[in-house]
Amino acid sequence: MTMSTQPNDKRTPVVLLVDDQQMVAEGIRRMLADQIDIRFHYCDNPLQAVEMANRIQPTIILQDLIMPDLDGYALLQRYREHSATKNIPVIILSTKEDPRDKSLAFEHGANDYLVKLPDKIELVARIRAHTKNYLVQCERDEAFDELGRLQRQLEINNEELQKLTCLDALTGIANRRRFNEFFFKECLRSAREKTPLSLLLIDIDFFKLYNDNHGHLRGDDVISAVAKALQRAVQRPADLVSRYGGEEFAVVLPNTEIKGTLTLAQQLHKAVMKLRIPHSHSEVSEYITVSIGIASKIINEKNSPEELIDLADRALYEAKHSGRNSTKVSKACYPPRMVSRSY
Repeated sequence: MTMSTQPNDKRTPVVLLVDDQQMVAEGIRRMLADQIDIRFHYCDNPLQAVEMANRIQPTIILQDLIMPDLDGYALLQRYREHSATKNIPVIILSTKEDPRDKSLAFEHGANDYLVKLPDKIELVARIRAHTKNYLVQCERDEAFDELGRLQRQLEINNEELQKLTCLDALTGIANRRRFNEFFFKECLRSAREKTPLSLLLIDIDFFKLYNDNHGHLRGDDVISAVAKALQRAVQRPADLVSRYGGEEFAVVLPNTEIKGTLTLAQQLHKAVMKLRIPHSHSEVSEYITVSIGIASKIINEKNSPEELIDLADRALYEAKHSGRNSTKVSKACYPPRMVSRSY
């Protein structure tokens, strides 16, 4: 059963009375009749009280303690266990005046206690006071939830922005900035843990001739395709493939010795060859190929990060000037010199 005065907005009281006595309900309704902003609802079955409260979303519940099927103390616990009603203030209206009954009601979650039928002025004042406090709490909780949502969204946006600032716009792989961060971090790890760090510098063979004859857009397509092929071939999550600049790429392999690095270099050659991108102006193949320079060291006071880059760059220079489509290992690394041809 529902009795109501006028529709309310979000800041006006919505009263739910739970009491099995119709006379009490009528008495409360008359007390509130001239309070035109208060919307009044009545539930005569305590077993339906939580469901009704969930539906009408009251700002205050008035409730008896002695009712059939479910006593008021148990009903208080149900309110507090339900997400939709756990914070709604409850005023007990009871004929019991014993302080022990009042204490027990508060222990079970009541917010206030009045002996029925209460004075009208006092009842209205308490309804309005509890409603005001409840609505303020709701607004505060909503603001806190919104703040949390915005903070989580900001964290997501920051993560996405961080990813974007570390990715090359053309290829989608790591950019030079990300390479620098990752490489120097792994150099510190190599020095700390005394593990080898390998670096491969990779250059697309005769790329300038390709660009000159096919245009920069086609050249960009080649760079992007080669980048993706290299990324697919380097499968360990701990490794990094990045665009080093122009048609050059870099691969960082933490905790990897020369033997394993050479094995990967062969796989990189094959991955690029499998693209079968025609290059009629290449002097070493009818397809796009790459040259690779390798350096591998345990970083210490004698082997700086800059030196490792310089050694890999020199090895790449040697690969490019001794036939291309090959891999060269820096002479300063063990073994002293190795070559790997692609197929």
